[in-house]
Amino acid sequence: MHSAISLFLLAFVLQAAAPYYRIAGDQPGSWPRILESAGFLPNPQAPLVVLTGQAAETRDAATHLAAAGHTVILAGDSPAARSLGIQPADAPPQPIRSLVDETNPKLPIIWEKPVDQPPFQLPAIARVLARERWTSAPLIAAMPLTPGTVIWLATPPGDKGYERYPYLPQILTQLGIRSPLQSRHLWTFFDSSYRLRADPDYLAARWRRSGIAALHIAAWHYYDADPARDAWLDRLIEACHRRAILTYAWIELPHVSEAFWQQHPEWREKTAILQDAHLDWRRLMNLQNPACRDAVSKGLRRLITRFDWDGVNLAELYFESLEGHLNAARFTPMNDDVRAAFQAAANFDPHDLFDLASPRHHTRDPQALRLFLDWRASLAARMQTEWIAELESIRSTKPNLDLVLTHVDDRYDPRMRDLIGADAARLLPILDQHDITFLIEDPATIWHLGPERYTELAAKYEPLTKKPQRLAIDINIVDRYQDVYPTKQQTGSELFQLVHLASKAFARVALYFESSLLPPDLPLLPAAAAVPARYEQIGPKLVVDSPHGLGIPWQGAAKVNGQLWPFQDPHHLWLPKGAYAVEKSDESLPLTILDTSAQIRSVSSIPQGFEIAYNSTSRAYFLLDRPVAAALDGQPLPSTSTILTLPRGQHLLQLRGGAQLPTE
Repeated sequence: MHSAISLFLLAFVLQAAAPYYRIAGDQPGSWPRILESAGFLPNPQAPLVVLTGQAAETRDAATHLAAAGHTVILAGDSPAARSLGIQPADAPPQPIRSLVDETNPKLPIIWEKPVDQPPFQLPAIARVLARERWTSAPLIAAMPLTPGTVIWLATPPGDKGYERYPYLPQILTQLGIRSPLQSRHLWTFFDSSYRLRADPDYLAARWRRSGIAALHIAAWHYYDADPARDAWLDRLIEACHRRAILTYAWIELPHVSEAFWQQHPEWREKTAILQDAHLDWRRLMNLQNPACRDAVSKGLRRLITRFDWDGVNLAELYFESLEGHLNAARFTPMNDDVRAAFQAAANFDPHDLFDLASPRHHTRDPQALRLFLDWRASLAARMQTEWIAELESIRSTKPNLDLVLTHVDDRYDPRMRDLIGADAARLLPILDQHDITFLIEDPATIWHLGPERYTELAAKYEPLTKKPQRLAIDINIVDRYQDVYPTKQQTGSELFQLVHLASKAFARVALYFESSLLPPDLPLLPAAAAVPARYEQIGPKLVVDSPHGLGIPWQGAAKVNGQLWPFQDPHHLWLPKGAYAVEKSDESLPLTILDTSAQIRSVSSIPQGFEIAYNSTSRAYFLLDRPVAAALDGQPLPSTSTILTLPRGQHLLQLRGGAQLPTE
């Protein structure tokens, strides 16, 4: 938070945040999208009130609500705004086309559709939080009307809710208005080359505060052993485990490592112009060559056994590029092994498709091109199946490993099959045969489309598998190559809408990548990923229903469905997925579970402790407030630490503070 803002705003920070909003008026517009993606829920008694339509036409509406302690949001010119001294200046209209927001003043925020209107005059007590870049006209302002607050916008926020004022959720947070609901089930990708010399403990603590449950670490940097580099990764993994963050080896075959590329020029993949396939940052190897494949297999086994991974993510194992056969300089595979195998099957060399002198050139023989593209997609599916089997073989020696396959979407954008060989429908039956998560990556071709696409994606994929709970979505948070507004990279309300709707549609949401997430967004990610189906106070009980679990604001002991509840930290009570009634308890907790990576199935009390049924696709971490006696499935566990590391699968854990657990 900027110090200038904080000094001004401390005067009217709310004493307690509430996860509710209400629309007063007949024109809700995009306000539900904005507020619900930031963790707020509709409630007729909410202290956060948006005045729209007829409600804003009532002159004293904002004043009366603020006098009652409410936070009021107004947009544009209205009797309610004029009663506060906010009115258009007697001046010609000026264009609003670019925004400077104090949340992130260096970020270019550009409106796709400029708006022409006169600048507004504001009262002296108003604090301007955003201005038009070129005219300095005020666009967002806050006014303390003790005990309440008024937030004013020069225009409505737009149909999407983020195309004009992307940092509205952050502005609310700076005013002390934020949803206390939290989630900590997000995944993120991590490349250590962007974090050179960073402190692992600092990073891990920040990630967990941001709702990160698992880190997928670019493992190609560690394929070749190096004492100093390996020691840093060991520290990072340990720091993550101390905060119940899982660590996955993120593999990007057919890229292996830079050293492997340099050492084995004979195994390099070729493009359709028969050059080595060094495309962008990836150096692609020919995995159809038996000797290359055997060397990579042995190297992967060393990599996965050398570090204390919780899982492996086999990502983007198909071909280049997004331009498909129209760009021969990037089109793969065209190595000798692929050419020979296809020629044996189809009686022609696939390189002929790119030879301008050949009658098989793709412009002259589209049927020949179709034959190769179909064969290429089949080859990609075979490669994926083979390498999944390889990882299963490694898992037989490290049985607690979780497995993930990251696969670009070709259902929403079916061109992906021909462009890169991706065929999800062919591959998805692996979920029925393997214990694996299928992480769907939306391709760059649709990054400019709205957050609603994740609801549509889920509907396309769920019929293709019997295990929809193992489907996950990967959101790319990067600069987009399309013309996009208001920012090149998703941030603020656009990012929160992406995360919120994706969390509603999928059991797991991954963000690519950790270092691209902008600092102003991190504190609100846990609220955006929290998607309660119900959150309602009924008498002394709070009724909560959530598809993924969430943290609710709480202090002191609690009972959940009549059962004393151990999962809490100093600020939140943590609930697993399902429906619960939460109430205060006068009983003392024999122990507290501060955090866990496991999915909790049930909790019951035992003398001086708890019996917990959990499920985990990887190892499970339990962080305790004190050393306890523990038993797993009836067998005592040695425990002198406040961190328990337990096996994957379904298990029954007994914890008892300061006592010896009986054996069965």
